[in-house]
Amino acid sequence: MRRPGRRMCPLLAAALLAAASGCGLTSGSPMVDDVEPGSIGRGRPLEGAKLTVTSKEFTEQLILGAIMGIAFQAAGAEVVDRTGIQGSVGSREAVVKGEADAGFEYTGTAWITYQGNSEPITDPREQWEAVRDADAENGVTWLEPSALNNTYALAMSQANYEKYRTRTLSDVAALAKSDPGAVTLCVEGEFANRADGLPGMEKAYGMNLPARNVTQMDTGIIYTQAAKGACTYGEVFTTDGRIKSMNLVVMEDDKKFFPNYNAAPTVNSDTFEEWPAIADVLDPVTAKLDNEVAQDLNAKVDVDGEDPHEVALDWMVEEGFVKER
Repeated sequence: MRRPGRRMCPLLAAALLAAASGCGLTSGSPMVDDVEPGSIGRGRPLEGAKLTVTSKEFTEQLILGAIMGIAFQAAGAEVVDRTGIQGSVGSREAVVKGEADAGFEYTGTAWITYQGNSEPITDPREQWEAVRDADAENGVTWLEPSALNNTYALAMSQANYEKYRTRTLSDVAALAKSDPGAVTLCVEGEFANRADGLPGMEKAYGMNLPARNVTQMDTGIIYTQAAKGACTYGEVFTTDGRIKSMNLVVMEDDKKFFPNYNAAPTVNSDTFEEWPAIADVLDPVTAKLDNEVAQDLNAKVDVDGEDPHEVALDWMVEEGFVKER
């Protein structure tokens, strides 16, 4: 639903910000949602704060960045939108350097990509605690994590599920041994070569798939090809809205091979010291985020074509976190 006067790319802001050619670019633009406290932000504990929110450029991150900014506005803060930064490192460095105050990050990305570890921690809570403790030295404060776990998985069409009845990756490995031609994969090039992707998965589950059974392609095509049954299994992200819209069946990672990528707010530590109420504002929102919520919200953008910020605002209102004036 498009609201009159709602923020998309304010023309005035675009004119004033010479480097900006669209929403959420490096120079930033103000968030101007007309919201007030609902179940969060009562007493407007962030009154007087000027906070910059960042995110990466993909759908889920744009939604999460908007959710965070809307929460801050309801609590009284003025918010600058720097969502949509290309690549993980850019948004991360913005928080580290204080060029942005906060953004949602994934525990697995921090542990492996930023902190340089090669072995993920199996327990989600322990993974978050390890990331939180390590980042304290980097000037980044991690708030409570969500159940939203945007990790890798293999998924198949309903028709192929009815045919092969695999439910876990161990089942897939067993099928690959009993009927080698049955297990064909559609994967991204990155997944095909990452230690926490296909090579590691094959090793962990005792698979030895011939190269002819693996086809590399762009992410979006994987979902459609898996849904058509052109490949038996497609590499997917567990919070992607296309899983539900295309009625795909996700295989359980029963050996817990794939890292946990739980989303949690990260805040520049200097900012958090000045505005500790940020935790009280965000914690209830983060607690509501899980894979089902993420799939629904992501699908509204990727399947239905809605605007990520509008999707975020609608959800915040529906959940009672904020009210529109």
